[in-house]
Order: sequence, then structure tokens, then C-alpha cells
Amino acid sequence: MRRRLKRLLPKPESVRDNRWLRWLGPTLHHPRLWHLSRRGIALGFSLGVFFGLLFPIAQIPLAAAAAVMLRANVPVAIASTFVSNPVTFPAIYYGAYRLGAALVGEDERMQALSAPEEGAAWPDPLLVIPPIPDAEQLGWIKRSWLRLRSLGKPLLVGIAIIAISGGLLAYLAANWAWRLNTSVAWRRRVRERQRRKLMSQSAPQEPPAE
Repeated sequence: MRRRLKRLLPKPESVRDNRWLRWLGPTLHHPRLWHLSRRGIALGFSLGVFFGLLFPIAQIPLAAAAAVMLRANVPVAIASTFVSNPVTFPAIYYGAYRLGAALVGEDERMQALSAPEEGAAWPDPLLVIPPIPDAEQLGWIKRSWLRLRSLGKPLLVGIAIIAISGGLLAYLAANWAWRLNTSVAWRRRVRERQRRKLMSQSAPQEPPAE
């Protein structure tokens, strides 16, 4: 399992040289951030899914920063943010809006998000959100916060619920997968030892020398 993960995850050099992560500086060099342990992988997976679902922008630096603070696996956290991508993004945010609308009521600005017809593309909630004035002159933190507030209460509530639930489920799933893999590997080793023992017992014994 560890060998497969190492092949799939981003390499340390590519992470440290990423222009969105350079601000983390020497903190990225801590060995625990790259160690493939059960806790590090589960927590990194949880953080990546949480930030990937919660924010439409800046998921990677936020997930990486949280992984550094909590000593989670940074490559896993970064890779997991891609749970939200151009293919899944519209469906996730449409479902989040419908969930939030069921809890807090409809938002007049978002009523254009009617259910898609059969075979039609998912509507994109962000397309009906008014642009932020002078957004380019603001820092990315303030710009992200204003963009998040502009999503509207139903979408904000829905995406928060989905992100928290997704993060918790990701943590539990990663823990379960690690334990399952450990159990399967242990049983395989036991069977291998038993097989070798039987082979040694069934091998013909050489007669003692006279």
C-alpha cells in the first residue's frame, strides 16, 4: 500500500517548488509531513477533502497549511483537494445549494438554479453570483472571504455541511482502509509462514551418516 501511494502522490520536490506553497518555507521540510503513517494519511485525506469541498478557490494552499499545522501528510492533503474539480464541481455546489435551501429557504438570487433537464449540464451556482468590485486589488485572503460570503446563505450552509461530513467520512474511510490493508498483509504473512513450515516438514529427511 505504501509503495502504491508513493507512486501516486506528488513528489516532495514538486510540492516545495509549487508557487502557491513557497510561503510555507522551511516548515515543509519536517519529515513527519511526508511520512506514510495511518494518522498522517487519514488526517491529510480528511483535510484535503474538507478544503476541496468547502472553498471554490485556494484549496491547495489552505489544505497544505492545515496539514503543516496538524502534522498530517502534506502530499495526501494536496492530492485529496481534487475531489472538487471541473467535472464534479457543478454537481457538488448544486447539491449543496439544494441542501442549504431545504434548511434555510431559497435565495432569490439563486432561483435561476432550477433542476437540470435530463441530459443537460449541471447549472453552475457561481455563474449567478455578482462579481466582487476591485477584486484584483484585494489580498487573496480577503478576496476569498468576500467570495465565500457572496455565495449566499443556502449555498454557504449546504457546502459547509457537505465539507464537514465529507472530511469526517474521509478520515474514517482512510482509517478503515489502512486497518484492512494491515489485516490482509498480516494474514498473508501468516499463510506464507505456515506454507513454508509445511514444506519444510514434508521435505524428505536425509539419512544420518554412518
